[in-house]
Amino acid sequence: MPPAPTAKPDRRAIAARFAFVAPMVKALIPAAALAVAAAPVWANAASPLEVLKPWSRPAVAGTNGIGYLVLANHGRAADSLEKVESPIAARVEMHAMSMAGGVMSMKKVDRIAVPAGGETTFAPGGYHLMLLGLTKTLKAGDKAPVTLTFASGAKLAVGLVVSDGMGPPPAGR
Repeated sequence: MPPAPTAKPDRRAIAARFAFVAPMVKALIPAAALAVAAAPVWANAASPLEVLKPWSRPAVAGTNGIGYLVLANHGRAADSLEKVESPIAARVEMHAMSMAGGVMSMKKVDRIAVPAGGETTFAPGGYHLMLLGLTKTLKAGDKAPVTLTFASGAKLAVGLVVSDGMGPPPAGR
């Protein structure tokens, strides 16, 4: 016995039935984008640590990249950043820049303190992350993934938003 013929759905009837969905989705997209932009990059109720304003600059694969961010510690105990890893770099080092006698120098550091109830800023001319041996080209709008490991055992995964090269990306990106 041959299978029963199946009726094709009337596309216009289906479209008319769900026409109210498109305006609702269009209205919700800006609200969702605003909520994401306003939220911290990483926050977890189980940890007092938070990463704010993570960014990087464009860089070509095979060269080195750089990372900047702000580490906020909302807890009552100090912590320290001890290790940084990235799947797109051979290794990641923490560096500090300093000026002495009119000469700027950079040195690798093994840990960077994050005070209780305070912040530590990674910015041009100060602390920064060096992504050594990039395996991927970083273009404006990309996110360079890094995992930060702290003395407390906390691990924060974050994406460094690649700017256009002229400073941090606009807020909300």
